[in-house]
Amino acid sequence: MIGNDIVDLEQAVIDSDWKRKGYLDKIFNNEEQFMITSGICPSLMVWLLWSMKESAYKIYSRETKIREFAPLKLKCNNLIIHNDKATGKVSYEEEVYYTESFFDKNYVHTIAATKQEELEKVRVKITDQAPPDYKMSNPNSVSHHGAYLALVYL
Repeated sequence: MIGNDIVDLEQAVIDSDWKRKGYLDKIFNNEEQFMITSGICPSLMVWLLWSMKESAYKIYSRETKIREFAPLKLKCNNLIIHNDKATGKVSYEEEVYYTESFFDKNYVHTIAATKQEELEKVRVKITDQAPPDYKMSNPNSVSHHGAYLALVYL
């Protein structure tokens, strides 16, 4: 099973002030906050970690039918960033989700999977012109934020 999340970086600036007091404490554990505050681009790291958590949560909630988004229970780890790509894992209770993220100046997009090999099989379509009939293409996971729509197929 797969999940995905996209963050429109321009829209995120408008919608969220992640620098306000207490914001990071509600979403990120100490290790994740260290990754955010000690890096070269803290804002990008916030949205990278957020999209990892969100994409893993989408799988968990579909599998368990439990709708409790508790970001502190989702723990990002094993994060490796190289150029415009990142890989990592997200732990949630007893589950582990594998993630692959891509980013550029406009967005951060993460795909999560229950098995590492599923990440190698996905096809992704990201568009800023969402066709009204995109659901007819039967995507396995859909995410949208701001100007962007991300469709993921297995």
